[in-house]
Amino acid sequence: MSPSQTHQAMSTSSSIWFLSCRKLKFFTRIRRFLQSKAARKRYGSSSSEHSNKLIIKNYTDKEEDQLDMEKESELDGSVVLQKSVKMLHFGSWEEKEMAAKAIEKLAKEDIKTRKLMAELGVIHMLVSMVATDVVGRRRAAIKALIELANGTFTNKALMLEAGILSKLPKDINVIEEQTRHEFAELLSSLSSISNTHFSLATSEILQFLIGILESASNLETKESCLGVLYKLSAVVENAGPMVSNGIVHTLLKLSSFKELSEKALAALGHLVVTLMGKKAMEDSSVVPESLIEILTWEDKPICQELSAYILMILAHQSSTQRDKMSKAGIVPVILEVSLLGSPLAQKRAMKLLQWFKDERQAKMGPHSGPQTGRVAIGSPLHPREAQEGKKMMKNLVKQSLLKNMEMITRRANAAGDSSNLKSLVLSTSSKSLPY
Repeated sequence: MSPSQTHQAMSTSSSIWFLSCRKLKFFTRIRRFLQSKAARKRYGSSSSEHSNKLIIKNYTDKEEDQLDMEKESELDGSVVLQKSVKMLHFGSWEEKEMAAKAIEKLAKEDIKTRKLMAELGVIHMLVSMVATDVVGRRRAAIKALIELANGTFTNKALMLEAGILSKLPKDINVIEEQTRHEFAELLSSLSSISNTHFSLATSEILQFLIGILESASNLETKESCLGVLYKLSAVVENAGPMVSNGIVHTLLKLSSFKELSEKALAALGHLVVTLMGKKAMEDSSVVPESLIEILTWEDKPICQELSAYILMILAHQSSTQRDKMSKAGIVPVILEVSLLGSPLAQKRAMKLLQWFKDERQAKMGPHSGPQTGRVAIGSPLHPREAQEGKKMMKNLVKQSLLKNMEMITRRANAAGDSSNLKSLVLSTSSKSLPY
């Protein structure tokens, strides 16, 4: 018996078994219905009993008709699958394109169908079609592969083994926008197994993704590419290739766009914990200014949290980076976030504030500042001078707080009266503030 006959016989037997199960469930419902009728008080006459029998008979006929239609549909699907596989393997290029479109539709049904198609060898044939220069043929193959990759690790692994990554176009400019989107969608699906022995962090793939991110106008296409980079960045071994191919620069540039910032910052958060990733961000000309700017996005709390996290990693045990951040004006910004940000953003901003506060105190030291004269230890100051000194320090603290709160209220554009907020802060001791 040939493989096609064997498959057809198995499909027919499974259809018969499915039909038998449906009939068994149907007659079980009928028996329950009759038992419930018998338990009730009988009012009906012989005519009503005859009517009930007709209703049951009609219902039975409809159920059997529906089962017959389902059986025919299943048989039709098996015939279409068999014909499509045959055309894909042995047909002309036009027939291969038609077969790819049919396989795409069949693959949407369920995961068992997708696995069966892989066993019939359709993946290798579709991968070979991706390298063609005919737009319609290539798109039909890519869309079929996208459906076949849905929810099955085996099919994704087969695509990588078949060399799908080597079939990517070398020149991104020759690909139309819709094909770029489909390529990005397929790579996004395949990148879910990037933590296995399959490596997607090659120079060809990374440059292909950068090319799409810089040339594509479709927001969904860019989001798919950023999703791929996020999954790749989660694997520590991929940090080196990603940094050397300029991914950090691309992510920092895209993080300035609110629609793409969250995914770009999430990928940067993975890379910043590596030595190469941190070094690339420290050397970037847009750091820390771009990250400080993101901290002011009150309508993007997750972006604020991610930006604060990256700044914490960069500032930790690095006086050079803290000095750059201080000169870029980070202190009033993180003060604002520590008061008005999300709980996580507040926590991270408070940690940064503490570092800047400790560093300022260390720089001042116990003997910093102009030394106009020495006062003997234990020599008392005049009470009037001590009182004036305390008054002067209190005024300086109030002025500093007023200036910071005016900046906060101006940026926050609060609907309420800012005077209430000022009075609340002024009535609080300066020791209770984080900075």
